[in-house]
Amino acid sequence: MIYNIRWQDIIDILIVSFIIYRILVFIKGTRSIQLIVGLIIILFVFYVSKKLELFTLNWILGNFVGSLIIIVVVIFQDDIRRMLLALGRSPFLRRITYLEESLFYDNIVNACVIMSKRKIGALIVIERDVGLEEFMEIGIRLDAEVNTELLLSIFHTSSPLHDGATIIREGRIRAAGCILPLTQREDIDKTFGTRHRAAIGISEITDAVTIVVSEESGNISYTYKGDIYTKLNGETLKVALKDLLRKRK
Repeated sequence: MIYNIRWQDIIDILIVSFIIYRILVFIKGTRSIQLIVGLIIILFVFYVSKKLELFTLNWILGNFVGSLIIIVVVIFQDDIRRMLLALGRSPFLRRITYLEESLFYDNIVNACVIMSKRKIGALIVIERDVGLEEFMEIGIRLDAEVNTELLLSIFHTSSPLHDGATIIREGRIRAAGCILPLTQREDIDKTFGTRHRAAIGISEITDAVTIVVSEESGNISYTYKGDIYTKLNGETLKVALKDLLRKRK
């Protein structure tokens, strides 16, 4: 009866609902969705085989379901790690002032526009909730304000850091020359080079926003959650950055 519901039960339901919602938001747009759909189909077939007394199929799926926890941990180990890293982290722009935020956008966009005109390749990763510490460890540690001149220096062809990615955390450049994982997708544009594949790759396993300037064409692109948006100008890039980095504030 509804009269037997305690206030603790309501809190319990709300907490569980929130956790499920946050997990769905966290994996939205990633390959994990497809894996979860596959697991749901297997569980449904297992239920149907039990009802229809399909003993052999039920026995096979029963052994699979019995090891489901281990299977889930193995399949979703990267997503679980990212989720744990995201716990307790603050949104990207919460720790900088409004003036610093405005200068941040201006400096990044100005640098990208200049590099686009000069056809200087660049790969800039902006950390959001999911930490990028493991990728910073491979690169050269920095702790510098984001400014146009520094970004141009890092990605100049004479710089030893120009081939790697520059990672920005909380409005500051934290590392340069970093190596990122490449996407394994086969449906992306064949004209995309290593920088674009790395930008898509990091966006598939984290919630980072990654900006790419093509060395061949000078085109400016950005990636987010596995998607790439190309042929941007300075204004459209700034609008996109503000939308993506402010949405969690």
